Amino acid sequence: MGAFSKVLGQCRKPTGRFGRFMIWTFNIHHSKGTDWALQNVSIEKDATILDVGCGGGRTVYKLARIAAQGKVYGIDYSEESVAASRRTNERLVQAGRVEIRNSSVSTLPFPDNTFDLVTAVETHFFWPDLVADMGEGLRALKPGGKLMIICESYRGMKNEKALEKLSETMNIPFLTVDEYRELFAKAGYSDVQVVEKPDKTWMYGVGTKPPLTAPSRDPSRT
Repeated sequence: MGAFSKVLGQCRKPTGRFGRFMIWTFNIHHSKGTDWALQNVSIEKDATILDVGCGGGRTVYKLARIAAQGKVYGIDYSEESVAASRRTNERLVQAGRVEIRNSSVSTLPFPDNTFDLVTAVETHFFWPDLVADMGEGLRALKPGGKLMIICESYRGMKNEKALEKLSETMNIPFLTVDEYRELFAKAGYSDVQVVEKPDKTWMYGVGTKPPLTAPSRDPSRT
């Protein structure tokens, strides 16, 4: 049980040599599902993008290749992950096209209306408050910008029973497709889409920050 608890802890916040091994494993395991999801969102070449829970930095690298004239930021609250992501993207960091910071999703170190796209690959499971933290992403997005959550574990997938037990053990959310739709809407997103690829047990959800609404005019002042 002690070894199992150690693995669970490393999933949440990798540290040390074993943490580095976990980061390397996640980089490989989540790569194809990430590619599938990113093909389904429009990314301009000059986009400004944030990857939340950037881990080993492979998604940051993919995003920087797509947004070849833009800038990609990554954040992670694991210092081990921040170091790994910087190593993966060393040349892009030196070129000023990628920046990796040690930070939490709950208090993003960026001004309002900064990003065209915010991504989160298999990391939202560990966010302290899903609705509030998705709302923090909404704050940092430009009007019309999108939040994309990518995962490989959701209620209704094949092998659901095994994943349900694991989610209970780890105390992480295990939601249906409809519950993900509701989650995006509750956090303030519009044009929500949640798409499955059942044969791979991949899923992504994407929502858009509504445009800023102009203040209503007081008729008495016309």
